[in-house]
Amino acid sequence: MSWRYRHTVLAHCTLAFFATMVGRVAISPIVPSITNEFTVSNTLIGASLTGMWLSYALVQYPSGILATRYGERRIILVSIGGTGIACLVLATAPRFEVFFAGTVLLGAVAGLHFSVATAMITRAFDRIGTPIAIHNAGGPIAGLCTPIAVSWIAVRYGWRPAIAATALVAAVVFVLFAGNVRETEPRRPEMSITERFQIRPLLAVLSRPAIAFTSAIAVLAEFVWTGLISFLPTFLIVYREYSSTDAGVLFAVYFLTLGILQIGVGSLSDRYGRNVATGTCMIAAIAGLAMLLAVPGIAAAVTGIVLLGFGMGWGASVFPQFMDHLSESERETGFGLVRTVYLVIASSGSLALGALADQFGWAVSFGTLIVSLVVVCVLLLGNWLRGTGY
Repeated sequence: MSWRYRHTVLAHCTLAFFATMVGRVAISPIVPSITNEFTVSNTLIGASLTGMWLSYALVQYPSGILATRYGERRIILVSIGGTGIACLVLATAPRFEVFFAGTVLLGAVAGLHFSVATAMITRAFDRIGTPIAIHNAGGPIAGLCTPIAVSWIAVRYGWRPAIAATALVAAVVFVLFAGNVRETEPRRPEMSITERFQIRPLLAVLSRPAIAFTSAIAVLAEFVWTGLISFLPTFLIVYREYSSTDAGVLFAVYFLTLGILQIGVGSLSDRYGRNVATGTCMIAAIAGLAMLLAVPGIAAAVTGIVLLGFGMGWGASVFPQFMDHLSESERETGFGLVRTVYLVIASSGSLALGALADQFGWAVSFGTLIVSLVVVCVLLLGNWLRGTGY
């Protein structure tokens, strides 16, 4: 296969996703250090992370509108640069209130990237499952590198330098993207931004049965994903009594598995159907969580992490399913709209898990994740039995 400019776009969009994910993932491995310094509970840390995911969610739809008006390249560059600035705010926060505000800012600027880049990639390729999966892999690759690097830096120099280092990553990727991706012309530069926020057209998209069904799947699966990315290392440290370094390594294994195997999920969804691939992911994730909760020992932990990593690759089948039911002209703003809706609802995962852990312990907290995934399986089975075709 000869290298074409579309592959350059895909590679640099993946790097951009990597950079925006590094900043967000950097917080999870050092949650115990942050709670100790600011003397706050898991609930408050969970609330700050929920604020990050909520702001991330709220900008998904506006990001598509801004890209239509000003061009994708500009919006993605704002996202990368803003991520670096937000990471510096976190690293220098004198009080928890400032740290909280920094996490919200981080979510907002990082969230400008994903929907815009996904639509950009979708226009460049015919079979979209694999390219979307490759782009999605930028997040897991960040998850592979970041916990180990952040844990290492934090142990030696403290958690603040560990987060500050992520700003350097954003700066490097910003320069690469700016230098190698051509300026993109706005698709509708004359468009009135306010008219895109009229309620009736938005409800018309969300009320389509195929979109509503896929959104329900995404809400439940994303609830689990946000909970895991916020508290999986803490769960391994407190519930399984691993060291912070070992927990960071296992967290990295989770992302390594996710990054590699979700490309297979994308291929599976192209070949056998979106729902088959999604259902397979849900079953694997349920098995992985069950092993982490019930089976002691490092072998069980690694097996559970690998299964969980594969299961959380569901985006490689669910995102193309959204695109399948949106016209080409709708994909930029339409995908951003559904992303905003399901991410806003699912952003409560961090707060819910932190609060449940404080009140009932980590077993109950992580048990709720299994329940969410079981509900997804029931929805998929019901959809198959009804033969709805979506």
